[in-house]
Amino acid sequence: MQESFVPAELPRDLLEGVTLPPALMVLGTSSDAGKSLISAGLCRLFSRRGLNVAPFKAQNMALNSAVTDEGGEIGRAQALQARACGLRPDVRMNPVLLKPSSQTGSQVVVLGKARGFCRVHEYERLKPKLFHEVCHAYASLARGRDLMILEGAGSPAEINLKRGDIVNTNMAREARARMILVGDIDRGGVFASLAGTLALMEDWERELLDGFVINKFRGDASLLPPALEQVSRLTGKPFLGVVPWVEGLILPEEDSVAYRAGRILRRGTDEECPAAEDTLDVVLVDIPYLSNLSDIDPLLAEPGVRVRMVTRPEELGHPDLIILPGSRCTAAALRSLRSNGLEKSIKEEVRREGSGDILGICGGMQMMGTRVADPEGLEDSPGHVEEAFGLLPLETTLGEHKILRRSAAEDLVLGLPLSVYEIHHGKTETTPSLSSPVEGRSEGAALRIWTVNPEEQAHGWMLSRSKGQGIFWGTYGHGLFDDDVWRNAFLNDLRRRRGKNERKVCVSSPEKSLDLLADTLERHLDLEQLCTMLRLSF
Repeated sequence: MQESFVPAELPRDLLEGVTLPPALMVLGTSSDAGKSLISAGLCRLFSRRGLNVAPFKAQNMALNSAVTDEGGEIGRAQALQARACGLRPDVRMNPVLLKPSSQTGSQVVVLGKARGFCRVHEYERLKPKLFHEVCHAYASLARGRDLMILEGAGSPAEINLKRGDIVNTNMAREARARMILVGDIDRGGVFASLAGTLALMEDWERELLDGFVINKFRGDASLLPPALEQVSRLTGKPFLGVVPWVEGLILPEEDSVAYRAGRILRRGTDEECPAAEDTLDVVLVDIPYLSNLSDIDPLLAEPGVRVRMVTRPEELGHPDLIILPGSRCTAAALRSLRSNGLEKSIKEEVRREGSGDILGICGGMQMMGTRVADPEGLEDSPGHVEEAFGLLPLETTLGEHKILRRSAAEDLVLGLPLSVYEIHHGKTETTPSLSSPVEGRSEGAALRIWTVNPEEQAHGWMLSRSKGQGIFWGTYGHGLFDDDVWRNAFLNDLRRRRGKNERKVCVSSPEKSLDLLADTLERHLDLEQLCTMLRLSF
């Protein structure tokens, strides 16, 4: 019989006597309720009004991460929220980042640096100590600010975890923050979710909660008032706004929930979609512990590009571009693709006359090599060696040292500069030759195509092939599609080789989306009530 485990209770009043600015915590009834984007929109809204605002999320569990200028790692959502405030990303904005490595454990990143792997019970025992560091980071970041926007995680009503929860209401109490609760009406059951979450809260938590926000509304708003009034009467809490579904946002998702729900098909209106025969068909291969999906976001808004996520061999088809994304566990991803038949289907597709390109990013690039060795047992048993696809003459050795850096690189093929960032444990080197997997059809050796300087490890490689077959590309550089000019050059080169019409640059800067999000919140939230509860005046 499995032993039951009760999380340790957190210390209290860690910030007693510290002068703190007004703070608002955005809670959600569930994951993907819209906490991250609502928080980003509020950051932009209040910063546009002249306030010195900063974002904060005590603990983030996500495989989408960003690298700060100093080489620290934080959640991608907090990097976006920093941008919304006009700030550079700071490790204090997300002091604890959990990167799942299995069903029961994660790599623990504290203040931007990896501290090792923890299983669930080990991490629960660690939380009281971590909470001291979290609160210290918050106090340091909040000093001199006019307003702090805090983001919760998941649901604050997970009663099996609440005692030791460092990210939701316990953090709000330490920060002396007011709270709002966001519910996603698009998935259904929003009124029960809001009322049920409140019912599972303790009295002191309900005291901190000032109201509800409905998010992602589509339809006739005149149908809502009777339900809003009834829920307010039952709970004693007002509704502070109904935020509509905002079309056309080009902002990174925090995790893969939305992608796997089918929303990865290009964003935008049907009128913007080009004729099918002129569309680039891009396949994103689904893998376990898929990380940094934000790499793909700019493609979702690109005219003439359709992106689809593939989980089974029969879905692959004959795409123009196959993307193998990063994974927190490369060997496990390889085994998964081998067992579900996708490795075989991908190899068959790239052998086909007229096949498209294949691009591996970070762990995806490691999978395209010949093997991945794990001498120290970072992702598997010590000494384990996993055979890879054999599409690029590259060998990867995983090491304990984690490479975190932002770099100005150069694409030696397209002749363009690139700004990329790296997050990986592996060191990848070229091997003398490539044989067999592509049946001797390769024409060129692997080339260093994305590099900082000759002394440093290359960011990426390419393998040109026989005429009529696509190119193999691999890179450690995350964020390469964020550069509008490079993305346009890469896609138009692919279009030329695939016999499709070229297109002009599509500008994908998130600035317009952040302003659109802030404009929407300004129209649909009761800002007067929010400012009153935060004791803010303009």
